[in-house]
Amino acid sequence: MAHKDNLLKNLSFGIISVSSTRGIKEDKSGDWIKAAAEKNGHNVVYRSMAKDDKDDIITKVFEALNSVETDALIITGGTGVSEKDITVESVSPLFEKTLTVFSTIFAMVSYNKIGTPAILSSACAGIIKKKAVFLIPGSINACKDACNEIIFPEIGHMVKHLRQKD
Repeated sequence: MAHKDNLLKNLSFGIISVSSTRGIKEDKSGDWIKAAAEKNGHNVVYRSMAKDDKDDIITKVFEALNSVETDALIITGGTGVSEKDITVESVSPLFEKTLTVFSTIFAMVSYNKIGTPAILSSACAGIIKKKAVFLIPGSINACKDACNEIIFPEIGHMVKHLRQKD
């Protein structure tokens, strides 16, 4: 636990919701993530919608990551098995480092709540430009699980390491 002393608080988040059918006004998952981040003492400095289109998703990712203030980015939606679900295939090749255990823990949390349908998600996480990037499903329950059980409890610890100079 000494390793987690002096964890960073009040971090800055970007949120991108991926959907070709919803706009920002109908984005309940993005709304929930924003409210939860703020409830946990963080700031949301970037919020956007991206279509189920590789170029649009990548453009929005770099808009968010190029913000000097952004410590972490949560991308919700497009992690399923349908043909239009391309978030993981679009963003994961950009990872400079993959956080492989995120997928495992997310699958475990999901399985404990919903059973075998947990295999339908390819949620993952990685590092791009020294910033944490999380790709999570678009369902509000999956967002709650990812944020409450994994992302918010560990983000201060993670960003502390990402900010360290080599």
